Amino acid sequence: MLNVIIPAAGVGTRLRPHTHTAPKALLQVAGKPILGHILDRLSGLKDLGTIWLVVGFLAEQIEEYVKSRYDLDIRFVHQAELKGLGFAIHLAMKDIPSDDPLLVILGDTILEIDLNAFMAGTDDALGVREVEDPRRFGVVETTDGLITHLVEKPQNPPSNLAVVGLCGIKSTKLLRQCLNDVVGNNQTAAGELQMTDALQLMVDRGSKMHAKHVSGWYDCGKRETLLETNRHLLENHHETYHLPDSIVVPPSFISPSARIERSIIGPHVSVGDGALIKDSIVVNSIISDCAEVRRCLLSESLIGSNAVVSGNVQRLNVGDSSEVGLT
Repeated sequence: MLNVIIPAAGVGTRLRPHTHTAPKALLQVAGKPILGHILDRLSGLKDLGTIWLVVGFLAEQIEEYVKSRYDLDIRFVHQAELKGLGFAIHLAMKDIPSDDPLLVILGDTILEIDLNAFMAGTDDALGVREVEDPRRFGVVETTDGLITHLVEKPQNPPSNLAVVGLCGIKSTKLLRQCLNDVVGNNQTAAGELQMTDALQLMVDRGSKMHAKHVSGWYDCGKRETLLETNRHLLENHHETYHLPDSIVVPPSFISPSARIERSIIGPHVSVGDGALIKDSIVVNSIISDCAEVRRCLLSESLIGSNAVVSGNVQRLNVGDSSEVGLT
C-alpha cells in the first residue's frame, strides 16, 4: 500500500492576517480549501493506504474539516515544534510502521498532475519545474534526468530547477535512515532541519532519484500567488449562474448558500458559504465564508471569514471577523 504524508503544521506568516485565525491549509481558493484540492486529487491514487497529515497550528480546525468531509484513512501527526520540513517528515515516519512506498506532498501547494504516473516505476522521484528566481526554493542539479545535487534556497543557484513539494519515495527505508541522521546530527540550514539534506544523503548513498517535470504547480504561500492560483483553477470551472438582479461574469464560483444582491461578480471571483455581496462590483478576489461585502468596488482582494467590508474601496486584505467601513 502507498502511504502519503502531507505536512500542514506551518503558521503561514506570509498570509497574515488570514492565518492568525485559520491554518494556511484551510484558506479558500476556487471554492474549497487548499487541503481540499489536495485530498480530492489523492483520492484517485491506486493502492492508496493511509494519509498521514502533520498538523500543528490550529490543528483542531484541520481535523474537524477532514473528518466531516472525507471518508479516507487519514491519521493526524501533531508537530509541537516547527523545526523544518525534514523534521515534519521525520515525525510522520516514526508513526508509519512499514517501509511501503511513500508520497510526500506539501499542504500549501496545489498540483495538477497524474499522481499514478508520477509514482510509476521502481526508483525515487522528485517533482521539479524551471523558475525565474530559484533562490526562493530548493534547487536540484541533474545528469541525464537523475538528480545529483540538492540545495535549499541558494544565493547562487546551480540551476533553475526548483523543487515543487512532491516526492515519490520507493526506497523508504533509506529515507528513514537519512532523516534519522539529519535529525540526530541536528543538521540544520537557516535554523531548520531540511528535507533537501535528507534527499541529498539518499543520492549520496545510491538512490536513483529522477527529476520529473511538473507543469501544473500552483503556490498558495502568499496573497499574490493565492489569487493567481484562484484565477487558474477557476478557468476549469464552467458553471453559469443566473441571478435575478445581479451579473456573474465567468469564470467564477458562487457557493449555493451565498447571497448576491444588485452586484456584478467576476471574472475570477470565489464566493464562500453564507457570504453576502450587496450593491458591489467584485473582480479577481476571494470572498470567504460568511463574509459581507456592501457598496464596494473590489479587485485583487482577500476577505476573510465573517469579515464585514463596506464603502468605496478597491483593494483589501482583510482577516477573519474584521470590519472595514469607508465612505
